[in-house]
This record gives sequence, C-alpha cells and structure tokens, in this order.
Amino acid sequence: MPGEHIALVGPSGGKTTIASLISRFWDVQDGSILVGGVDVKHISKDRLMYTISFVFRDSKLFKISVYDNIRMANPDSTREEVLKALHDAQCDDILEKLPNGLDTVIGTKGVYVSGGERQRLSIARAFLKDAPIVLLDEATASLDVDNETLIQESLSRLIQNKTVLIIAHRMRTVASTDKIVVLRDGQIAESGTPEELLKINGIYAHMCELQKQAQSWVMA
Repeated sequence: MPGEHIALVGPSGGKTTIASLISRFWDVQDGSILVGGVDVKHISKDRLMYTISFVFRDSKLFKISVYDNIRMANPDSTREEVLKALHDAQCDDILEKLPNGLDTVIGTKGVYVSGGERQRLSIARAFLKDAPIVLLDEATASLDVDNETLIQESLSRLIQNKTVLIIAHRMRTVASTDKIVVLRDGQIAESGTPEELLKINGIYAHMCELQKQAQSWVMA
C-alpha cells in the first residue's frame, strides 16, 4: 500500500533478490511484481529508477567531487539543493573536514571517507532524488555506534510519507514498521505487524530473543 513501511527479515537468502527484482536488475520468470498495481515488466527501467531511491549497505562513490556524486541523483538540482540534501543526511561534519568542502574530489590526494560517511553521503543522494519509494538494503549494517545513530536519524526523516521496503538483520531496525515479512528458504514463512508476529512466537520472535540475548553478552 502507498505510504506503508514493510520489512523483509529472516535467515540469509532471498531478501536482496526480492529487492533486485523490484528494481528490475533481473526479471521474474514466474509470477509478477507490482508497483502501484502495475507489473514492473510494463514499467520502463528509466521510469522505475525515477520512482525508487536505493540505500545499500555498500553504497558506491565515484572519483569525482562530492557535489557531482550527490547530484547524480538529480542532475537538474541546484547547488543549494545539494547542500540541503547533505544537511538533511547529517553530512555537515563531513563537508567541514574536506579540504575543498563540497567541491572536494573523493579518492584523490589522500581524501577518503569512512564506510559510515559514505553511507551518509548515499542517503543524501536519496534525499535529493526524493522518490516516492525507498528501498533500504542493510543500510545500517557493519557500522560503528556513532555512525549508526546518525544514519538512523537521517533515515527516519528520509522515509517520512514514503513507501518503504526495509531489508535488515537487526530486529530493532524493523520494530516500528507497519508490516514484517519473514522469509525462510525463499518462501514467506510469517507475515504481520511486529506485535502479531511476537504473539505467535515463531521465527521473528525467536530472532528478536536471540538478538536480545546477544546484547547482554559480556567478556568473561
């Protein structure tokens, strides 16, 4: 449904494949995938890319300026709009440390950004694109606590009033979604709100309990 936030969780296998099928990196051989009630096979790839913003765990930056990296999401945007997108994605501190700020070319003369900073810059792209559908694939995985906090805050603003598909392993990331779909062996094993899935005490509840126990582990 438009404006709904849906999470895909479960053991490894199938989640990223579904995201790839939605964006037509591949096409399904059987069945269909609908966006707005229309089979994605009947939507041009250009139109589909205009409709969906992506934030992946390993987002890529190119050896060009920060400005040009972000502006790729919307080539018609102004410098002020790019700066606003970077601000909304909490990238002000990144710009401050770069020798030429927005015009710094990444990857030259020792100018590099960390994984968490790269992730925040990719979120700035999504802010600038302002697509109605946002696809988040492990967007906060493998981050330190500080960067994860900043990214979670940025994502909370990004997904307001948008249709969102979240792929995540951390159950706390999906606890406030409208609906959770649990995949196992490429099939839907459970589906419902977080509260409903906790009540049935199935796979989702078990994953939550395991992660809760892991958080309490201490080194002996």
